[in-house]
Amino acid sequence: METLAKCAGFVNLSRLVHNGVMNPDIFRAYDIRGLSPEEVDEVAARRIGKALAQIYQPGRVVVGRDMRTTSPALEQALVEGLTVSGVAVMNVGLCTTPMFDVAIGEAKGGYDLGVMITASHNPAVYNGFKIAKGNVQAVGKGSGMEALRDMVLSEQPLLESPVHGSVEEDKGLLDRYLERIVSLAGLPKDLPEWKVAVDAGNGMEGYVLPKLSKKLKGIEVIPLYWELDGSFPNHEANPLKTETLKKLRETVVKRGCAFGAAFDGDADRVGFVDEEGTPIPGDLLTALLAREWLRGREGKEKILYDLRSSWSVPEVIRESGGEPVMCPVGHSHIKKMMRQERALFAGELSMHFYFSDMWSCESGDLAMLLILRMLIREGKPLSKIWNPMHRYVHSGEINFTVRDQTTIMQRLESYYENEAKEILKLDGLRMEFRYKRDPERDWWFSARAANTEPVLRLNLEAKSEKEMEKHKEELTRMITSNA
Repeated sequence: METLAKCAGFVNLSRLVHNGVMNPDIFRAYDIRGLSPEEVDEVAARRIGKALAQIYQPGRVVVGRDMRTTSPALEQALVEGLTVSGVAVMNVGLCTTPMFDVAIGEAKGGYDLGVMITASHNPAVYNGFKIAKGNVQAVGKGSGMEALRDMVLSEQPLLESPVHGSVEEDKGLLDRYLERIVSLAGLPKDLPEWKVAVDAGNGMEGYVLPKLSKKLKGIEVIPLYWELDGSFPNHEANPLKTETLKKLRETVVKRGCAFGAAFDGDADRVGFVDEEGTPIPGDLLTALLAREWLRGREGKEKILYDLRSSWSVPEVIRESGGEPVMCPVGHSHIKKMMRQERALFAGELSMHFYFSDMWSCESGDLAMLLILRMLIREGKPLSKIWNPMHRYVHSGEINFTVRDQTTIMQRLESYYENEAKEILKLDGLRMEFRYKRDPERDWWFSARAANTEPVLRLNLEAKSEKEMEKHKEELTRMITSNA
């Protein structure tokens, strides 16, 4: 029986767990993520590699990483854990998460598993692992994460193979990724002499943009924080937070840009500001991109939109000839549902945008090229295109720290159930209210429990600011009462 001492410090795993070194909470609904190296260290990475080998028994595995300061050490330990278990590793090295997805997808089943070392948009003190199967479907809650967590946290010995696996390097992935997204975008041959500002936030998009911008001849791409720096010295790489867009907004207005784009740390999310420096909400970006991606297609293609989205989103999708389908939140759920529904495109309020032609995965780069294509064809400012989609008053996501999310959602359902026109439990609770005699009072709300913390997430929308604020105040009072 293998002793845990062989696992570089796993002398007593239960003791380490209690000391917080291997916190069970790092195993989240969509990935593994925690403080690094305090919670996610080389010991954890090596054991995760061995556990993946034991559970999935893969022949070949893709491994990629972002630019965080702890990523190289985690990469080395993960690869060791895989190879001592007899697994052959294709190491693509530095890459964005969309590049990583392409590496798996283009192999057409040539890989059994993939592991991306990243903490996405989280601050510099975090790191983690995104895991995908050979069909580019995420390993998450309900699709393998629980088994992986239990094996890693157990004191079960993880045996090594008498024949170790090999390690190869793939240095051509970036070029293949760019070729794919540029081909899919279908930009016109002659591009206008416009300016576009792009903020990489010192994250992995800074690895892609120098080569991508050279393919956009005629377009002046103004760089903001393209230097890879895992300490994120300028701002958190999270386009969902308006405060991170300050420099981008200023640059767009000052330099007269057609638009600005901001990427998160691993470049699978992208946000946009229009020529006036105004941030475009993620759900309306879903509507905007869905409309563009539907152009020229025959039949009613399905478009997924997450349940926090404005009523405007399904309206625009229908107007564009698509079939809107509401979906739960989270990339592992959406990727699975896209395949089940054979959907063309999906978008989230959090600015993840998924394309069927990218194996139902995200590509912020492709989204950016589609915005450019749309502006060239439309011949008018971005603000004039998206503002008409802003038909209702949305609260944005509001987080409440509560002890018992389930009890509070039951309280909300009980209070509103007789008035609600529709009650949905696709992901948490969504209730819609429509009044035939006074349609200006129509509104809806969504309440969801966070997956890894005692937080309730609330979104609501109404036809007027007054109605939205009234219901927000009422819901806040109910949620925070004895929370």
